[in-house]
Amino acid sequence: MAHTILLDLPTDGHAGVAVITLNRPDKLNALNAELLRELHAAITTCQYDPNVRVVVITGSGPKAFAAGADIAELHANDAVGGKLFAERGQAVFTAIERLGKPVIAAVNGFALGGGCELAMACHMRFAADSARFGQPEINLGIIPGYGGTQRLPRLVGLAKAYELILAGDMIDAAEALRIGLVNRVYAAADLLDQTLAFAQMLAAKAPLALYACLEAAQASADVSGLEGLYIEASIFGRTCGSEDFKEGTRAFLDKRTPSFHGR
Repeated sequence: MAHTILLDLPTDGHAGVAVITLNRPDKLNALNAELLRELHAAITTCQYDPNVRVVVITGSGPKAFAAGADIAELHANDAVGGKLFAERGQAVFTAIERLGKPVIAAVNGFALGGGCELAMACHMRFAADSARFGQPEINLGIIPGYGGTQRLPRLVGLAKAYELILAGDMIDAAEALRIGLVNRVYAAADLLDQTLAFAQMLAAKAPLALYACLEAAQASADVSGLEGLYIEASIFGRTCGSEDFKEGTRAFLDKRTPSFHGR
């Protein structure tokens, strides 16, 4: 049986960067239960592999990042099953968001419903100019269930999120960039190379500081401003106790390139 997820761990060609590819191109990479299980396993592998510093998630084939949940599986649910269906997807996407290492979505085509929610669970989104985004669940008589009602307002503001969720329309990559849903847009042929280049740049940063920046920034969504400042100061102090901090500051004073080792 073909795997629904392909995992390429770091090599000399892209040191420190793991690439996860959604692999159901004949179904536009729709998110069925098997794919979600394999995705969760791939994320767990990346979490505990010390050679992985940055993760890129993309879709196979030229048409889709992920065209949404598998409608055949979704249709079989009742109220109880629907809640469990949503919670399973939410658990996987929360694992991505809280991985502790930067995750970049390389959105190579349609990112609709659960596919858009998967992209939003990543820390950054780079899109092909041919990509399309949307939360069309209302057209199926339901709401977004994999975190869309929570993450979309934080990314684009409440009014724009209302428009996208209530109308259920698609937007193109240029509009997604304009409203802040994506970080960058590239020609489709250049998307993966450009995303990997950015990921490799991040992977060369001081690892402890890289993860600490992510940790501190994520706290801003969970706590008050004053609590966030306390968390920031605590994490700042922790990084000041690292060997990488001493190496980074000494290299700056010596006018040389630092050599970081994650200690």
